[in-house]
Amino acid sequence: MSNYHIKHLEEYYQVYRKSVRNPEAFWEEIAEEHFLWRKKWDNVLSWDFKKPEVKWFEGAKLNITENCLDRHLATRGDKVAILFEPNDPKEEAQHITYRDLYHRVNQFANVLKSKGIKKGDRVCIYLPMIPELAISLLACARIGAIHSVVFAGFSATALATRINDSDCKMVITSDGSYRGKKTIDLKCIVDEALEDCNGVESVLVAKRIHSECNMKEGRDEWLQPLLDAASDQLTATVMDAEDPLFILYTSGSTGMPKGMVHTTAGYMVYSAYTFKNVFQYRENDVYWCTADIGWITGHSYIVYGPLANGATSVMFEGVPSYPDYGRFWEIVEKHKVSQFYTAPTAIRALAKEGVEHVEKHDLSSLKVLGTVGEPINEEAWHWYDDNIGKRRAPIVDTWWQTETGGIMITPIPYSTPTKPTYATLPFMGIQPALMDEQGKEIKGNQVDGRLCIKFPWPSIARTIWGNHQRYKETYFSAYENMYFTGDGALRDEVGYYRITGRVDDVIIVSGHNLGTAPIEDAINEHPAVAESAIVGFPHDVKGNALYGYVTLKETGESRNHDNLRKEINQIITEQIGPIAKLNKIQFTNGLPKTRSGKIMRRILRKIASKDTSNLGDTSTLLNPECVQEIMDNAL
Repeated sequence: MSNYHIKHLEEYYQVYRKSVRNPEAFWEEIAEEHFLWRKKWDNVLSWDFKKPEVKWFEGAKLNITENCLDRHLATRGDKVAILFEPNDPKEEAQHITYRDLYHRVNQFANVLKSKGIKKGDRVCIYLPMIPELAISLLACARIGAIHSVVFAGFSATALATRINDSDCKMVITSDGSYRGKKTIDLKCIVDEALEDCNGVESVLVAKRIHSECNMKEGRDEWLQPLLDAASDQLTATVMDAEDPLFILYTSGSTGMPKGMVHTTAGYMVYSAYTFKNVFQYRENDVYWCTADIGWITGHSYIVYGPLANGATSVMFEGVPSYPDYGRFWEIVEKHKVSQFYTAPTAIRALAKEGVEHVEKHDLSSLKVLGTVGEPINEEAWHWYDDNIGKRRAPIVDTWWQTETGGIMITPIPYSTPTKPTYATLPFMGIQPALMDEQGKEIKGNQVDGRLCIKFPWPSIARTIWGNHQRYKETYFSAYENMYFTGDGALRDEVGYYRITGRVDDVIIVSGHNLGTAPIEDAINEHPAVAESAIVGFPHDVKGNALYGYVTLKETGESRNHDNLRKEINQIITEQIGPIAKLNKIQFTNGLPKTRSGKIMRRILRKIASKDTSNLGDTSTLLNPECVQEIMDNAL
């Protein structure tokens, strides 16, 4: 079918028009021609954003792993599916073919079954970027268990919260992980988390750093002996199109992280189709997404999207700076990478180190460059274009979210003329709308507003695990009959979209969405702290960094402020993880508040960003005098 691969702008517009005029027919054709179904659907789509309820390919039966593995065996059995590049460049890369992967997934799935895991059970996966991580996802999917991957940089408290929220029966982890020069004791973090998790019956432990581990009798087992004893044959469990495939947690602007639920068929169709087009993948390409599988980018564009297309997907355990800042480019050269997908944070960090690390390496294999996680700034875009793509490989600046399951606004390489800082045009079937604060749609070009989507796409998250009401309030209550993304955007004179950032209290730091409320809650637990407010401020590598305004119970210099800063960051590390540490902490005598007691974060953001020329009217504040005091002592 011609529209599985878009080749030029005219074709994009043609296919796009078709996809929004009749979305059901469009997605039905793609689903029918490019995937294996045990039974066809009775109905392509039913939806109601008021409830909100969305169902795609209703009545269809399938297993996503048959689409990612079984169907490739006859034609691509010896092709590399996962190319594992370890943290230490001296350790040999692993080339796992589709046939190997199929057998390893079956063995792992048989182990899960032997431990009593069945369809619908939740399994928490807390692993570093090693092959077992991808294999465990697929093993869960093979038997219909719902995987919940938690990024292995989260603290024990954050891990326990996620395990308990979705009531996981099993945790899969490893003795530890390598990260650059560091070794991290993951098993210890899991043990601490499980002190507060009564529902977990078994823990499977992969060996990575070969350290001595405390193994709890009757609960913990080493993974490898179980795999060695398991059969590598297993018929995949037949799933319904709308059966949950996975839960993935994303930070909310308030309190508890939200467990976004993605279902099977729509997610498969959308992640596979976006992968094929956004990266223009061809049969012998080597594709590399540098994300961690702990985030949605890794789910959709390291595991499911690439494997559904029979691609070779690189999985990298390490960091861009180890053993030096040339590591990414060394890997691109070594494996002749064709498509490279990374975050603006990584690009800025590498740009800061100069081009000598790049110039040592042959990057001529690169055909498409991608960015993800936050809007890319112009300087970083040009550095990427000039030095990595050599102005030959187009940059796809992709906008999407954990909730959307797949890429929503993006250039199509070699078709869409790119424009720095712009995600450009909506992907097939995506119908964006810019809304004003009164809830009216803003038509025309050269406008900005709040970004909403008018019509469901196949990989939209169906609910928040255990809390449909919160799902409705968060995404469907701001604008009638629309999905509200939480992001602001502007549309330029030709209709290109540029994402201008979150409109709520979520700050994107190094591509991680961090809700301010949980960080403030952690700080406020410190016995010396009366209250706190967190805002983001521009940072030349992270994009944004965190600035904390902290009011102490007893003001004055009686306490050592440097020690307090360390203690506050220590609490944050324990409760949330090191990714949420504050770059700057300013102690204040009070925080600017409205008469209803709401902290005016807008003013604090401006002070943190050193943009104090126009703070707006502060006279209506409850305590306007504190603004000057905060400005005088700003860091």
